[in-house]
Amino acid sequence: MKHPRNAIDPMKNHTDTSRRTFFGHAGLGCTGLGLGGIALAEMLSADSNEGENRASVDHGILGSPHFAPKAKRVIYLFMSGGPSHLDLFDYKPALNVMQGEQLPDSVRGTQRLTGMSGNQSSLPLVGSPFKFNQHGPAGAWVSELLPHTANIAGDLCIVRSMFTEAINHGPGVTFFQTGTQIAGRPSIGSWLSYGLGQENANLPAYVVLITKDKSGQPLGAHLWGSGFLPTRHQGVLLRAAKDPVLYLGNPDGVSNESRRLMLDRLRELHEQKLLETHDVEIQNRIEHYEMAFKMQSSVPEVADTSSESRNTLDSYGPDVEKPGSFAANCLMARRLAERGVRFIQLYHQDWDHHGGLPGGLPKLCKETDQPAAALVSDLKQRGLLEDTLVVWGGEFGRTNYCQGKIQTNFGRDHHPRCFTMWMAGGGIKAGSVYGETCEFGYNIASDGVHIHDLQATMMHLLGIDHERLTYKFQGRRYRLTDVHGKLVSGIV
Repeated sequence: MKHPRNAIDPMKNHTDTSRRTFFGHAGLGCTGLGLGGIALAEMLSADSNEGENRASVDHGILGSPHFAPKAKRVIYLFMSGGPSHLDLFDYKPALNVMQGEQLPDSVRGTQRLTGMSGNQSSLPLVGSPFKFNQHGPAGAWVSELLPHTANIAGDLCIVRSMFTEAINHGPGVTFFQTGTQIAGRPSIGSWLSYGLGQENANLPAYVVLITKDKSGQPLGAHLWGSGFLPTRHQGVLLRAAKDPVLYLGNPDGVSNESRRLMLDRLRELHEQKLLETHDVEIQNRIEHYEMAFKMQSSVPEVADTSSESRNTLDSYGPDVEKPGSFAANCLMARRLAERGVRFIQLYHQDWDHHGGLPGGLPKLCKETDQPAAALVSDLKQRGLLEDTLVVWGGEFGRTNYCQGKIQTNFGRDHHPRCFTMWMAGGGIKAGSVYGETCEFGYNIASDGVHIHDLQATMMHLLGIDHERLTYKFQGRRYRLTDVHGKLVSGIV
C-alpha cells in the first residue's frame, strides 16, 4: 500500500492514551495509521505523482441512484419575487367580470394577509389586462406576454396548483431552495451533489448564475450553501465578469507550474494534518484547491461562446451577447449541462409587482420569455432535454385583488395559497396541465402540489428516494423534504 510522504504517527509522544484515542486509532499495528486513516491515506495517495489526475469523478454518497433515473441533471430557472400566475398562466375571466367587487369572505376564509394589504379597508378584485389563448395538446392557457413559451407548450407540464406556507420573500425563496423557511439548511443542489456526485471532474456539480444588474429582493449565499453538508457541495457562483469565479486566476507573476508546485506542497501538509485529526473539512479543503486549479481552464472554456452558431445565438434573443443577461445565462446553462454539471441554478429578480404591474410585468417577460423557451428547444435539438429537467417558477403567486386602490398601473400582493410553475424534459409528462384553482384564482380546487412534493418529485426523476437520502446532524437525520413530501405521479 502506498502512503503519503512523511506520514505522521498519530500515537507518537502519547504516553497517556485515553479510551477515545484508543478506539480512534484502533488497529494501528505497525502501520502508524488508524482504520479510518488507512482508507483516507489510500484515497489521498492515488495518482499522487500526477497533479492533473489526482481527483477522480465523485460519484456521491449513494454511489449510484436508488432506481433508474429519468434525468441526469437539473436547470432551475428561479423567478425571484413571485410572478403573477393570474397574468401569465391561470386565466380567470370571472375576475374581469367582477372587476372592483370585493373578494368574498367565503373565498378568503381565515387565511392571513401580508402587512402590506392586511390593513386595507377593501380588497377589490382586479382582472388581468392581458389577453390569453390556449396552446399545446392540453389547451394550456398562456398570456400574450409569453409568446415564445406558448410555442413550446407541447414540451411543458404546467402545474397550476402549487402552494406554500411562506408569505414573504426571504422565507419563501429559502423554502424552495432548502426545504425550510429558516436559513442554514443545505440547498437542493447541495443535496444532489452530496447524493449523486459530479459527472465532470473539471467542473463543480453545482453552479449558480444570477442575472446582472437586477433590483428586487436580495439573494443571499445561503440559497446555494451546503449548510451542514460538507462544504465541497455548495454552489459555485459564476459572475458576469472578466474573472467569472473570484480568486480563481493566478496572481501576476505566478505561472501554472508554480501554482501546481505550491498546491502539491500544500496538499502534503493537509494530508499530514488529516492523518492526525481525521477532520473531513481538511479533505474538503484539499478538493476545493484541486477543483479551483482545474477550473482555471474549464471555466474560461465553458464561458467562451464563440463556437456557437449565429442561429443558436439569435434563438436566445438580442440580449444573449450581453454578459450576465438572463439570455446569456440560459445559453451558459445549456453549455454547462452538456458538460455534465449536475445542478444549474439561474436567478432572475424583480417580479415583485406590488404596483406598476401592467407596465413592469411585460418588461420582465420580454427579458425571460424567449431565452427560457430557447433553452428548452436548444436542449431538445441536441438530444439533452430527455435527461435534463428544466424548472421555471418563483416563491409564490400574486393576489386576485388589487393592492391599494384600483388604478391603471395597479399591483398585486403576495399570495402563497396557489400559483403556477412549469417543468420540461427529464421524465416530465410533456404537453400537459396539472392541477386547478378556483374560479377566483385564490384557492386550489384540485391536485395541490406543495414545495416538498415538488422536491420529492424532482429527486425521484433523478433516481433518488427522497426519504432515503439523509444526513445525520446534531443527533437526528435530516433530508431535503424533512418529514414531508410525496411523489406527484400525475406529472411524471
